[in-house]
Amino acid sequence: MGLRIATNVASIAAQRNLGKSDKIFGHAVRELASGTKMVTPGDDAAGFAIAEGLRGQAASLKQAKRNAENATGLIQVAEGGLNEQNNILIRLRELAIQSASDTVGNEEREFLETEFQQLVQEFDRIAVTTKFGNKPLLSGSNEEFDFHLGTGGEASDVIKYKLDSDTRASSLGVDGLSVSSKSDANDSLESIDESMIKLAQARSGFGAIQSRLEIAGNNLDLQRENVLAARSRIADTDIAESVSEMTRGRILQEFGTSVLAQANSSPMAALKLLG
Repeated sequence: MGLRIATNVASIAAQRNLGKSDKIFGHAVRELASGTKMVTPGDDAAGFAIAEGLRGQAASLKQAKRNAENATGLIQVAEGGLNEQNNILIRLRELAIQSASDTVGNEEREFLETEFQQLVQEFDRIAVTTKFGNKPLLSGSNEEFDFHLGTGGEASDVIKYKLDSDTRASSLGVDGLSVSSKSDANDSLESIDESMIKLAQARSGFGAIQSRLEIAGNNLDLQRENVLAARSRIADTDIAESVSEMTRGRILQEFGTSVLAQANSSPMAALKLLG
């Protein structure tokens, strides 16, 4: 075998393999540090594209869930107003029952009438002032809401809801009632009962859409969980595998360094011939 000193082929080969070992070690370290196995798109171009698409879908599902929660908040604001109106109707009925009895006189009925009318005014005020942002909820605006609860622009991604509840005193027949006399009190009872039925219908409508929104929100959570799980399988670092690769790369580095040292010393054999 000839001895050459101008070109150390063994050293070049050792340097090439040592470079590969450095890449293995460095890539494993970056995987562990970043938490993703695709440090650069070039590591897995197809996987990177799929993972980024899933990441965008997961982000959209997260925002859709926020939309569902905000829509539920809107319904809960309306329901809060309806609950107080229902409490007022119960109190109005109580006052009417009290005024219809001869256990109270005309003077006491005047006191009952004062409270009765104040509560009717508050009943109407609640209907007019119950809003979500600047959107009136109980005054019969008939506004149609689009709750976007999907990740696309299809009709199936939107839940539509028409806000047609009108619980103002005039709409429910509460205004104009009185308990100033026994006959007025008896007449008011029937109107109050009808108003309570209408109010219950409004509450059932809000309850139905709230139930639907909660189910839609739960479904969005489940979709997002599954999408993130799918992305994790594609993009996230397998810690056990990466640690093994890092260890393998470190061993190859050390071994390659030793081999390179031996390869660099091989031309020294030519000096012995000269000696």
